[in-house]
Amino acid sequence: MQPVDFTTVTAACCELRTTWLPARFEQVHQRDRYTLSLGLRTLDQRGWLTVSWHPQAARLCLGDPPPRTTDTFSFSQQIRNQLSGLALIAIVAIAPWERVIDLQFAPRPGEVARWHLYVEIMGKYSNVILVNADNLVVAAAHQVSPQQSRLRPVQTGQSYELPPGLTEAAPSLNELQTRWQARVSLVPGPLRQMLLKNYRGLSSAVLLSMIATADLDPEQSTATLRESDWQRLFHYWQLWLQALQEEQFSPGWLSKGYTVLGWGAMRAAPNLQTLLNTYYTDQLQQQEFSQLRQRIAQKLISILAKLRVKAHTFSERLAASEQADHYREQADLLMAHLQDWQPGMQAITLPNFDTGEPNTIAIDPEKNAVQNAQMLYKRHQKLKRARKATEPLLDEVTQEIHYLEQVEGAVQQIEGYQSTEDLLALEEIYDELIQQGYMTEPEYRQPGKRKHNFYHFRSPSGSELLVGRNNAQNDQLTFRLAGNYDLWFHTQEIPGSHVLLRLEPGSIPDKADIQFAADMAAYYSRARQSKQVPVVYTQPRHVYKPKGAKPGMAIYKHEQVFWGYPEAADAYLTAQNQR
Repeated sequence: MQPVDFTTVTAACCELRTTWLPARFEQVHQRDRYTLSLGLRTLDQRGWLTVSWHPQAARLCLGDPPPRTTDTFSFSQQIRNQLSGLALIAIVAIAPWERVIDLQFAPRPGEVARWHLYVEIMGKYSNVILVNADNLVVAAAHQVSPQQSRLRPVQTGQSYELPPGLTEAAPSLNELQTRWQARVSLVPGPLRQMLLKNYRGLSSAVLLSMIATADLDPEQSTATLRESDWQRLFHYWQLWLQALQEEQFSPGWLSKGYTVLGWGAMRAAPNLQTLLNTYYTDQLQQQEFSQLRQRIAQKLISILAKLRVKAHTFSERLAASEQADHYREQADLLMAHLQDWQPGMQAITLPNFDTGEPNTIAIDPEKNAVQNAQMLYKRHQKLKRARKATEPLLDEVTQEIHYLEQVEGAVQQIEGYQSTEDLLALEEIYDELIQQGYMTEPEYRQPGKRKHNFYHFRSPSGSELLVGRNNAQNDQLTFRLAGNYDLWFHTQEIPGSHVLLRLEPGSIPDKADIQFAADMAAYYSRARQSKQVPVVYTQPRHVYKPKGAKPGMAIYKHEQVFWGYPEAADAYLTAQNQR
């Protein structure tokens, strides 16, 4: 993830000062452990200023409105109490080449600031600190005790101290090329490393774009550069400093990341605020998606492994209990031939009642025939009771395995992050596993109502086709959204998504539409790798949810079977993505 560097901070603050000063502070909402949203209003517009101290994505830019969930963080409550009714009157850097921004708040423009919200964008040391007019820390997003840092503790009630000053030389437009070149090339080394080592305010992203625009190799040794190479590089070095001095920036998208200088941009961005909000929102969601998917997948693998061991144990017990009738038959034979028993016998061979074939029965020589028969009857009763007790346990475990395989299949279908809908679908699965008791609720998570984002397709005749992405969406699709004239599809006895073909009243679906829906049902199932998959379809009124059944589970009747072809669905989806 590309960090926010000094150049980006400077460009973002320039844009904000142009259109958002002064602005009335109206609301504050803390989205998560690292992000505040400040509600601002000017004479012309309203918006939300994102203030983040995330270790990898600390930033200051306009963002999306916060979710309508309860804010339980104390930091935002303290900001709300102190800044309520005030106006944001200034956005300034605390010192040249520093990535610490001072948001100043006063009753009205032109008055002395009563409160300062310092936004320290410094990688893993990023922080946001609320300071009063007497320079005392009132609240901090992350308090730092003297035990954690003897150099610069940050605690409420203490004076606010600026971060330690930078030791590298400050870049200057007045510096001559000879002096600049001598400083960078004094000790030979990789070009990018030497520039970073000798000057402050630089980042790898800025240097890589600068060096690439100058048609040089960032790992090339400074000792191998020709005079023309130094001249080209110094030219772009001055262009960078001029952009900072004149506050002229050109935000744009790179193949990986973004630029605020326009160098190497594949396409321009409408403004830097939109670019920063889009980039970091997408990057953080992608990171959250990967972590959440891995956590869910590992949990499902662990639980399913234990359940399968349990199911195997129950199956073995059930198989052993099938010998119950055999012991009863032996006891009956022994009781019917008491006269054939002799003291001291260890086994006795008697003819079977039905077939007449010889049946050898092992007996205890220390017991008589009646006692041996009673012992066999007891074994019969014990195994019979075991079978009666084991069968419901095995059914319960089997149903639980089937349910979790359905969940596992839904997770596997969300293979990678493409959009916010992928993360939302995964969060729905996470919420479901928490509700079912398979996973625990994290401390800082704020679950809320989620809008179901089904897969939407069009059949060959133009009918709408909806596919559930998880059990919550499957239930919503089948038991709330489905109409009497629709058709419901599902893979036969294979975990998969519920598929709904929406039809107009009185219309009859074409065979091509049914085939298309069957192909999609086969593709969005655990049988995706199969050549053909049996798919059942019926009217939604013939689909029922058993009492007490887990999410996504359903039974059906009056179904018809149709073969679905996952490869056909895959080809269709590939063609759609290429458009």
